[in-house]
Amino acid sequence: MTALSGVRAYFGFQFFFSLLLWAPIFYEYQRRTGLSDAQIFAIQSLYYLVFCLLEIPTGALADALGYRRCIRWGARILVVANLLPIFAANFAGFAVHWVLIALSRSLISGAASAYLYEYLRFHGEPEGFKLAEGRSRALGLSGKVVGWAAIGYLMEWHFTLPYWLTVLSAGCSVWYASRLPALDIEQHARRPGLDFRAAFGLLRRSRALLLAVISGLALFVLARLCQVNLYQPILNEKGLGLGAAGVIMAVTTLFEAAGSACPNLLRRICNDFQAVLLLTVAMAVSTSGMAWSGASGTIAWLCVFALAVGLSYPIQRQLLNDLIPDSRYRATVMSLESLIDRAAVAALAPALAGFVAGGTLDLFLHGAALLSLLLTAALALAGRGTSALER
Repeated sequence: MTALSGVRAYFGFQFFFSLLLWAPIFYEYQRRTGLSDAQIFAIQSLYYLVFCLLEIPTGALADALGYRRCIRWGARILVVANLLPIFAANFAGFAVHWVLIALSRSLISGAASAYLYEYLRFHGEPEGFKLAEGRSRALGLSGKVVGWAAIGYLMEWHFTLPYWLTVLSAGCSVWYASRLPALDIEQHARRPGLDFRAAFGLLRRSRALLLAVISGLALFVLARLCQVNLYQPILNEKGLGLGAAGVIMAVTTLFEAAGSACPNLLRRICNDFQAVLLLTVAMAVSTSGMAWSGASGTIAWLCVFALAVGLSYPIQRQLLNDLIPDSRYRATVMSLESLIDRAAVAALAPALAGFVAGGTLDLFLHGAALLSLLLTAALALAGRGTSALER
C-alpha cells in the first residue's frame, strides 16, 4: 500500500468508528425506557470510571501487541455494544452498553493516534500529523451532520433506529480497520512488554511532556460536558426540544469540522502550546456564555465552542506526540493523557444530576468555566521558559 492509501484507510476507519448517531438523543432515549436522571448520570459516571481503569492497560497493550490489533478489536466490540440498547433497554443493559463502549474506545484512544503518527513518521512526514488528524476529524464530523440533523425525527419514526444505524456504521469501521497497513515498528522493532513504569518515567523526566498532557484537561472536560453529558439538559432549559437537538448538533458540528480542517490556522500567531491555552480560554468563555444566554444566544455560543474544539484537538495531539521521546511507549502515554481527562469527568458526573434536577445548571457552567480559566493561567505560568513548548 502507498502512504496515501494507508491514510485513506485510517480516515475511513475514524469516520465510521466515531459515527455514534445516537449521541444527540441518548439521554431522551434512556428516559423514555424508564431510567431516571440519577440512573442516567450514574451510568455515565460508571462509563468514565471503567474507561479510567482500562485506559492505561489498553494503551500498554497496544504498545506491546501492535496498534492495529487493538484498533480492530475496538471496532468489533463497538458493534456488540450498540446492539444492547435495542435488545436490553433497561438499567443493566445500558450499563453494560456503556461499559463496552468504554472498552472499545479505550482500545482505540491511544492506539489510533499512535498508529497515524508512526505511520506518517515512517513515511518521513511526522509534521503532517496535525493536518491529517484534523482532516480525519473534519471528515468524521461532516458525516455526522446529516445523521444528527435527522436523528431526532428518525427516533420518533422508529424508536431503535439510531442504534441500528450505529451498528451498521461500526460494522464499516471493522472493515476499514482490516485495511490498515502494517507498521515497520510492529514488524521489526523490539516492542516493550506491559511496562507502565517506563511510560510514567517519561513524564517524570520531561516537564514539557507533563504540561502537554495536562493542557488537554480543560479542553476535554469542557467539550465532554457541553457536547455530551449536559447537551440535552442545556437545550431543554432553553426550551429547545428533541427535534431541535439533532439539528443544532448538526450545525455546531459544521463549525467543529471547519476548525478541525484548519489546525494550522493559529500557527501564524502563536506556537502549539499557546494555541491550546488560547482555545481553552475561548471554550471557557463560551461555556459561561451559554449559562446567561437565551435560546438563540446559546446556539451561537455552542457554535463558537465547537469551532474552538475543532481547532484544539489536532493541535494538542501534535504537541503531545512531538514531545514523546520514546516511540515504544507512545500509545501508553497517549492513554495516560486520556485517563487524566476522563477521570476528571468521572469525578464530576455524579454531581450533574443534582444540578440538573435542582435547576442550578447555570451555576455549574459558570463554575466549570472559572476552574478552566484558573488551570489555563497556571499552565501559562508553568510553561514559561520551557524551550520545548516554545517551538
